Amino acid sequence: MSSKRTFYIILLILVAVIGGAYALYTGFSSSVSAQQLALADQGAAGDVEEDKAADEAGKDGEADEVAQKSKEEDDRIEAPDFTVYDAEGNEVRLSEHIGKPIVLNFWASWCGPCQMEMPDFHEKYLELSEDINFMMINMTDGSRETVESASGFIEEQGYTFPVFYDSDTEAAMNYGAYSLPTTFFIDAEGYVVARATGAIDADTLQKGIDMIK
Repeated sequence: MSSKRTFYIILLILVAVIGGAYALYTGFSSSVSAQQLALADQGAAGDVEEDKAADEAGKDGEADEVAQKSKEEDDRIEAPDFTVYDAEGNEVRLSEHIGKPIVLNFWASWCGPCQMEMPDFHEKYLELSEDINFMMINMTDGSRETVESASGFIEEQGYTFPVFYDSDTEAAMNYGAYSLPTTFFIDAEGYVVARATGAIDADTLQKGIDMIK
């Protein structure tokens, strides 16, 4: 009986995680530019909130401004938290980096497109690391990609940006990052602003950074 109950608990947790990843994925506009940068979808808020904002403002112009601000705040997508590991096996959480904008990149050493965009990420890291947190999340499955193979690649290329290992696949599941590379741009308050799927060039990377600075 206890094993059956445990099974159902695990199943419920899995459904919740998948649901959260789906909500994050569908929270972006369906139109993606040629540079593959998709903006977070600012959907419309309810009429009740608009009426409330109008009453509080007292003037039509002010009411429109308050209502728009309310809609934007309500519809923002909060970045899901997760735990990954550094090269020494220490736990690192995304929430520990909130307070500065975050560039969150999912990659693997065997991924050709990931290799193509990494020099641009490294250049931006060297330029902006005091103002922007870069979290390069390695898809560490333990077979095709290991901590040793990934860290060896980083050392060989001479990259110095922070690399973290998603050994439990928690980060990938929470963000629905099943295509590599995938990059998320998160503002200093912890809200996802944009997502890029596939390799991006330096201009697109800068465009995403400008959205969260």
